[in-house]
This record gives sequence, C-alpha cells and structure tokens, in this order.
Amino acid sequence: MNTRAKLVNAAIALAMVIVMAACGGQATPAAPQPTAAPPTAAPQPTAVPPTPAPKPVTLRYANWNLGTAEENNLQRQLVKAYTDLHPNVTIEFVDMSGEGRWDEKLTNYAAKGALPDVFMADNTPLYVKNGWTADLTALVANDPDWKDVPQVLKDAVTYSGKVLGLPAAQFIMGYFVNKDLFEAANLDAPEYGVSVEDFFAAVTALTDVRKGRLGLDEMEFIIGWYPSTQDSKLKWFSFDGRHMNYNSAAFKAAIAKAGEMRPHTWQGLTDEQKQNFKSQGPWELFLNQESGVRWDGGWTIPGFASGATFNWDFMGIPGGNQALVADIIVVSKTAPDLQAAYDLAKWMTFSKAAYAKEVELAKAAKAVPSKMPVSVDAASIDQYLSFFGDKPGIRKALENLDNSLLESLAKIVPGYINARWEGKPGIDIGDDKDVNMWYMFNFANEGKYKYEDYAAKLEEFANKILDEAAAQLPK
Repeated sequence: MNTRAKLVNAAIALAMVIVMAACGGQATPAAPQPTAAPPTAAPQPTAVPPTPAPKPVTLRYANWNLGTAEENNLQRQLVKAYTDLHPNVTIEFVDMSGEGRWDEKLTNYAAKGALPDVFMADNTPLYVKNGWTADLTALVANDPDWKDVPQVLKDAVTYSGKVLGLPAAQFIMGYFVNKDLFEAANLDAPEYGVSVEDFFAAVTALTDVRKGRLGLDEMEFIIGWYPSTQDSKLKWFSFDGRHMNYNSAAFKAAIAKAGEMRPHTWQGLTDEQKQNFKSQGPWELFLNQESGVRWDGGWTIPGFASGATFNWDFMGIPGGNQALVADIIVVSKTAPDLQAAYDLAKWMTFSKAAYAKEVELAKAAKAVPSKMPVSVDAASIDQYLSFFGDKPGIRKALENLDNSLLESLAKIVPGYINARWEGKPGIDIGDDKDVNMWYMFNFANEGKYKYEDYAAKLEEFANKILDEAAAQLPK
C-alpha cells in the first residue's frame, strides 16, 4: 500500500474513534421528574360554634307533699336534685295554704291567670273540663320510662286518647297479714293468690273475741273489692269502666258478705267485748297483734317495716290481685316552656333516674320511702324491697299491676264523687231525710233499711250522673 492510501485509512480510523468516543461519553438523559406541587397549608378544622347555654326557665310547682322548708323532706330534696342537674331551671313553690279544697285554690289561681305550671291533681276531670291540662301524648310516646308504667295507670290519665296527666305515685292496697298470729293459732296464713273461700275460712277461724283476737280489722272494704271476684267485668266498687253496677248480683253479694263478716271485725264488737282488746280502734289492731289481717295502702309499709315486731306480708285481694291508689300530676297548658315543664313533671312522677335518686336520698336519711316505683321493672322493684327485705306478696303485686282495681276513681272519673258519696238520690230513711249516697252504703248493714229495696234506684241515679259528667268533657 502506498503512503497516500495509508494516510487516508488512518484518517478514517481516527475519525471513527472520535465519533465512537463522543457517542460513548454522552450522559444518559435523567428520567423526567414530576413537577413539584406548590406547598399546601395543613387543613384547618371547621370552627364549631360554642353550645349555647340553656335559657333560664322558671317553673311554678304546687304539691301537697312538700312539707316545710325546715323539714326539708324527701320531696323537697328531690326537687333540689332536679335543679342541681338543670341549673338553668328555677322552681318556685306555689303557696297553697289557706281555706278551701285543693281544686278550689287552683280555680282561684286560674281566675287570676296564674295557674301553677306543674301541679298535683285531686280532680283531674275538672281540670280537663276547664281546659287547664297540656296534652302530653307526643312527649310520652317515645319515652322509654313510659313503657314500663302499668297500663292501669296510663289509662287513668288518658282522656279521649290523649295523655293529659302523669301518674305521680302508686300505692298497692289490700290486706296485710300477720303470719305469726295465724301460725300461733295453727292456721295457714293467707298469702297472695289465696282463693276467696280460703281467705274467709282462715280469718273466721282466727277470730276469738275472748282472747282479744279478730280475723279482720274492718268490714266496709269488702264492698269495694268483693264484686270483682264475682264478676270479672267489674272493678273497684262495681265500676265497669263507664258505669256503677249497684244493682248487680255481684254488688248485692258484696253487701251481704260484709254483713256476714261483721262479727269478725271491730264494728261487730260490743262495748263489753272491746274490753278484751288493748286497741282503742280498728286502726291499732294490726300492730297490736289483735287482728290477723288489716286492709291498708302501701303508704303504711314504712310503719310496718319499723314498728311491726312480727312476720308480716302483703296478700292483696283474694284471687291474686290488689287495689291501687294513684296520685296524678298535670302540666298546665299555660306553662311558658312545655318541654321544661314536662321534664320536671316526669322527674317528680315516673322517671327511673328520679326514683333511683329518691332511693339514694331515703337511704341517706335512714328512712323507708312510702312511694313505690311508677315505671316498674325488676331493678326498681329490687330497689324498693331493699329497704325491708323481700316480701313475696309485695313482689308479686308489683309484678302484676296491669289489672289492678284502681281505687282512686274520684281523681279520674268525671261525676264519681256524686255517684259514690255526695249525690242525693231523693231517699228518706226513717227520720233521716234526703240522704246521700255515702249514707246508703255506710248503713247498708246497720238494719236501717234493706239494700235490695233501693239498689235499682241507686244504680240509675249514679249512672245518670256519670253519663252527664262524661258528656261535658272535651272530645
């Protein structure tokens, strides 16, 4: 190869090396980087406006169970417990002193436009008729405590399908038994659920007037409960939910049974026979252990718990039932804050939390509350029985309240007061002229007249009163 060719080849080779070196030395392009987002401020919480303090409310409250400020009884303490929980609420006690009945005093306040916002009711039909009562139906509808209120109490405060009051207290009523007295006489003491026949057999067998011992304390209460044991449609004193059944076979039988049991009661004792007893009246017989049973209400249980030196229990009404006494509280339609007034009324009536607080207060005071739970479940029954031990009869009664005989008919049935006591049916009995209904029942076994001769007239008169009074209620 000549020199020129060698130079050309060398130049070409050098050029290729330079090109390859240039290619091999070039940096590989970096992967594209994401564009950095502009910095963002940390999210700030949405500002929550402060919960407004509950607005101040003043409620005016009237009740006959408050005692005095100096006494500071359980009911006043319960009101104080409510305001501790609701510091925005001020409760003023309405002055109900002075002359006149409770409903008369309320009528005077209503005339001045100053009805209490929440008040105890002794004549609910009058308040309903006058348009004083707030409709609480919607407020109780979804209240869980209302679910456990016995149906008999719900019915007592319901008018034309509207709940116009709240049951404030309930007291079982019936016979209390001195179990030791029966055992000492080698007799089986009657218990809750005893049959009518076995009950009367037991109390008549116990009577021994010479030894100062009676089977029963008084005879009159038989007329109240006995008709229900002979006719299931009848409740207290022959009331069937609408009418009195004074001319029924069941009520006539009750009159007769009361007369039959007279020798086994205080009313059947002669003055000479009364000398065999320490007691000065029928109200003392039971605690003096001179009667086997006593008819009374649950408000006496604290006295039995503290004063009875014998084994006692509640047996109620033969057949496994009891009468029931109820107190009622209503909310005024003119209350300035219906919800607040209802809350207070509930606290003073059927609130389970309030009952637990009342139990706490009673234990602190070393007292037995007379008030039984109104919203009744296993826990509240246990709370009540914790004060004096598990009395089987009381427990059974509290577990069986729905079909009770409501004795407090004067508080809830329009016209009942006249149909039972005060009305005058146009009857003369001997020298007693134009006697009232009380007279006719009180003296039915005194030999003044024969009840059968007047039964039809008494029933017709009473039911006319009830019908007219019911017609006056707003629908």
